[in-house]
Amino acid sequence: MEITTVALEIPEGSNVILGQTHFIKTVEDIYEIFVTGVGQARFGIAFAEASGPCLIRTEGNDEELIRVCTKNLENIGAGHVFCILMRNAYPINILNQLKQCAEVCSIFCATANPVEVVVAQTPQGRGILGVIDGFSPRGVETAEDKAHRKAFLRTIGYKL
Repeated sequence: MEITTVALEIPEGSNVILGQTHFIKTVEDIYEIFVTGVGQARFGIAFAEASGPCLIRTEGNDEELIRVCTKNLENIGAGHVFCILMRNAYPINILNQLKQCAEVCSIFCATANPVEVVVAQTPQGRGILGVIDGFSPRGVETAEDKAHRKAFLRTIGYKL
C-alpha cells in the first residue's frame, strides 16, 4: 500500500466540506439541502462514484466552485467521496442537515483552513484515511485570547 497526501484547492473566501457517501443521488440531495437551507449560498458539489461508470457527478450554482470540487476529487482519486465548496454560507449552516442525509456516511472536515487529504492506494483503488485540517496548536489560550474569541463570535453574530 502506498500512502500519499493531496492538498485541496480552496478558492479565496470559500469553505470546504469533504465527506464519504454511498449513492449516486448524493449530489441532488446535497443540492436540495443548500437551496432549501441557505438560499443565498454559492456552491459547487462533486461526488465520485465507486462502481458502474465511476464518474464524478456534479451539481451547484457556481461554475468555478463546481470546477474546483471536480478537480479536487480527480486529484484524490477515491470513490464514494464528495466535495462541497461554498461561499456566502458556512459549514455550520448545513452540517446537521448534511449528516442527516441518508447517503452520507461520514464527514472528514468542514473548514476554510488549508487541507491535506491522506490517501491510501492499493491495487483495487484509492481511499481516504483522514485529513490534516489547518495547522498544529501553538499553545494554550490566555485570558486575552479567550476575551478575543468571545468578542469575535459576537462580532460575526454567532453569539448575543
